[in-house]
Amino acid sequence: MSDDRSISIAQRRESTDRGAGRAAYPEALRATVDAYLAGLRFSDPDHLTRGLEEAMRYSLLAGGKRIRPVLSLATARALGHDERDVLPYAAAVELIHTYSLIHDDLPAMDDDDLRRGRPTNHKVFGEDVAILAGDGLYAEAFRLVLTQQAGEPADVLRAVGRLAGATGVDGMVGGQYLDVDGGAPEGMEGALLLRRLHGLKTGRLICASVEGVLLLAGANQTVTMHFRDFAAELGVLFQIVDDILDVTGTDDALGKPRGSDERHGKRTYVTEHGVEGARGLASESHRNARAALAGAAPAGAPELEQITDFILTRQD
Repeated sequence: MSDDRSISIAQRRESTDRGAGRAAYPEALRATVDAYLAGLRFSDPDHLTRGLEEAMRYSLLAGGKRIRPVLSLATARALGHDERDVLPYAAAVELIHTYSLIHDDLPAMDDDDLRRGRPTNHKVFGEDVAILAGDGLYAEAFRLVLTQQAGEPADVLRAVGRLAGATGVDGMVGGQYLDVDGGAPEGMEGALLLRRLHGLKTGRLICASVEGVLLLAGANQTVTMHFRDFAAELGVLFQIVDDILDVTGTDDALGKPRGSDERHGKRTYVTEHGVEGARGLASESHRNARAALAGAAPAGAPELEQITDFILTRQD
């Protein structure tokens, strides 16, 4: 994207939300997601597993910006579809994201006590129930898409396949393994390993938030290519900013103690490039994402543009 199309720091601050240095966000789409999630039930009220449902809903309904499902709804809008048509798929993405957070917080993983300003799931329900709550959310995500998502059966199955691939060994779980294993394949170190690790751990689910909707909509190859480039760059941007906030953010804003990555000796964009270097990479990634989005939606995609700008300027 040329310099005149990119958003400068000054321009971003002129369009911030309530002057807080943060870009606007498609709150109406988030409200739609929240309302749908609140209506989901996983156990009958008098069923023996109602305690498990309580643990699942405790984390699922803990708040947050819902960036991944909002991306799905915004993508539907950009394609000219009613965003409510892809709510089951979008909600499934959030169920999977929530499962990953529950498991990430466990003592055997990141060992965190707080998430979104509240005690983590295992601190409230115990490690055993927290593990099962995560397992339950993962399974219910696929049941939700397969039973509730409208569309051509073949398209729904392709979307489910993309979601499964994004969250398995060649996706989120594989990326988490690289994170905890700490090793590096031969010939892949430093920045290259970092991008690969987070491309799996974080980027694949963000990409699936967009790509699954493209599959449901039957988008053509050219449009799909541009959207994939956009989603991949957005995943990189999200992780860079996340790494920066882990160093520069506050506990109150983050909803958890900052410095978690440093305490666990994890490789991040900040450890590799420093804070200022990471900020430069974030600006570059933002420009790349906006350029790809311009190719994907030449007529404009306001909600996706807002999300992209928000991720660059987010503070929690």
